[in-house]
Amino acid sequence: MDHNTIKTLGELKASNYKSLSVKEELRKNLIKQLQNKEAGFEGVLGYDETVIPELQTAILSRHNILLLGLRGQAKTRIARLMVNLLDEYIPYITGSEIFDDPLHPISWFAKHEILIHGDNTPISWQHRSERYTEKLATPDVTVADLIGDVDPIKAATLKLTYNDERVIHFGLIPRAHRSIFVINELPDLQARIQVALFNMLQEKDIQIRGFKLRLPLDIQFVFTANPEDYTNRGSIVTPLKDRIESQILTHYPKTISISRKITLQEARLTEEQKLVEADGLVKDLVEQVAFEARKSEFIDQKSGVSARLTISAYENLISTAERRMLINKEKTTFVRLSDLTGIIPAVTGKIELVYEGELEGPAKVANTLIGKAVKSLFARYFPDPEKAKKSKSANPYTSITEWFTEGNTLDISDALTSAKYKKTLMEVPGLYDLVKKFHPKLSENQTLLLMEFVLHGLAEHSQLNKKYLDGGFGFSDMFESLFNTGDFEEDEDDVDFR
Repeated sequence: MDHNTIKTLGELKASNYKSLSVKEELRKNLIKQLQNKEAGFEGVLGYDETVIPELQTAILSRHNILLLGLRGQAKTRIARLMVNLLDEYIPYITGSEIFDDPLHPISWFAKHEILIHGDNTPISWQHRSERYTEKLATPDVTVADLIGDVDPIKAATLKLTYNDERVIHFGLIPRAHRSIFVINELPDLQARIQVALFNMLQEKDIQIRGFKLRLPLDIQFVFTANPEDYTNRGSIVTPLKDRIESQILTHYPKTISISRKITLQEARLTEEQKLVEADGLVKDLVEQVAFEARKSEFIDQKSGVSARLTISAYENLISTAERRMLINKEKTTFVRLSDLTGIIPAVTGKIELVYEGELEGPAKVANTLIGKAVKSLFARYFPDPEKAKKSKSANPYTSITEWFTEGNTLDISDALTSAKYKKTLMEVPGLYDLVKKFHPKLSENQTLLLMEFVLHGLAEHSQLNKKYLDGGFGFSDMFESLFNTGDFEEDEDDVDFR
C-alpha cells in the first residue's frame, strides 16, 4: 500500500485496501514472522523458551495481555517491541483526533467529514512508531486523563448540550485508537479507574460525567504489574483481571551466561571505556553478585533484584579501573578484584533490605554479596581450600597461608599502578606457581587477576583474614585478626559510614 500516492477516501477504496483491527494486524504480521522464521523481540534475552512463546500465543489469540513480574525483567521493553508487529503505515482521516479508520469511522468528526466530502475526504498516513502510548499508573491518575472530560468552553462556544460528543476532550485511551496502549504498574491505579477500564474492554462504551458515549475503540492493551504490589499498595480489581485474557509471567535470567549477555548488551560504555580489559572472571563475578542477592536473607526477595543492578555495577567496575588508569597516567589497564569496591554504590541503591539487612548496613551487605560471589565461582578455577586442608596429599595453598602466618600482610588498593600491583602480588611465595599450575596458558594480566582471586578465595574459605580498606582489601593471617578485633571493628565502621 503506497502511502505516498493515496490521498483521498476514493483512492483508498479503489486500491482495495482492507482495514484490520489492531489485534488482527498484529496477528497477521506475527504469522508472517513465524512462517519466515524471523526473530522477533530483538534484544530480549533469556525468554526464548518461556515468555516469548506465551506472548506469541497471546497475540495469535488476539488477547489483551498482562505481563506479571518483578522489577527489571524487561516487561516494558517487550511491550515497546510489539510495535514492530504493526503495519508500517495505516490510513486515517486527516484532522481526526483519534486517527479514525477511513473505512470504519467512529467519531462525530470523521463521520461528518465523509458526509460532506464523500470520496474526496482527505486521508493521511500514520507510521507504526506513532501507534504506541504508555502511561505509568500512579494513584493520582484520573478518569479524565485516561478517558476524557467534558469541555464546558467548547459546549458554550459551539452552543451544544453536554450530551453531544463534540464537547468532549479525549483522554489518552481514545487517542490511542488503533494503537498499542500500555499501562505500567496496573495495581497502582485506583480501583474506580480500573473499573472504568474494565467497562472499555467489555462494553466499548465510555461514561464521562454521567454521559454515555458509544465509541467502539480498537486498542491492544498491554498491562504490566509487579505481583508484590498486590499487597503493598493496591491490587488489580477482579473483574478487570478476568477480562485480561492472557497473563504472562516474566522471570530473571536463569544462567550466568544469559545474565552476562544482558549486561554487556545494556551497559553504556564510551569508546575509551571499551579499551579497559575485563576478563570473563570479573564479568561473571558481577553477575554472581546478583544471583547471590536473589537468595540472600538480608534482601527483600519479594521486591526483586533488578537486572539493572548488574548493568550499573558493570559500568561502575569499568569506570573504577578507568579512573585508576587516568590518575596513574597509564595507557591501558585491566579490571582487578580490588575494583569490586567500586560496584558497592550500584549494589546498595538497587536492593531493598529486610530488618536483618538494615542492622548490617547496606555497604556491609554489598561486601558480603561480593564475598559470596567469589566463593561460588572459586571452585570453577581452583581446588576447594577446605578439602585441600583435610586431604592426605599435599595442600597446594600451604606456602601461601604460611607466609601470612609468619606475620606478613598484604594490602591491595584499587589505586596501585600496574607495576606496583604486580610487585605486591609477587611478594606472596607460591601464589604465582599455584596459578600457573592450574592455568598455564593465561596472559600476564589474567595470571595476576587469578593470583588476587586466590587470596579472596582463601579468605572466603576462612583460611586468611580479609579486611575492607577504602578502595581495596587487606589480607592477613586468620589468628592475627582474632587478636586485633578492635581494629577490624573500626575498619568496618568506616565502611558503613563512608
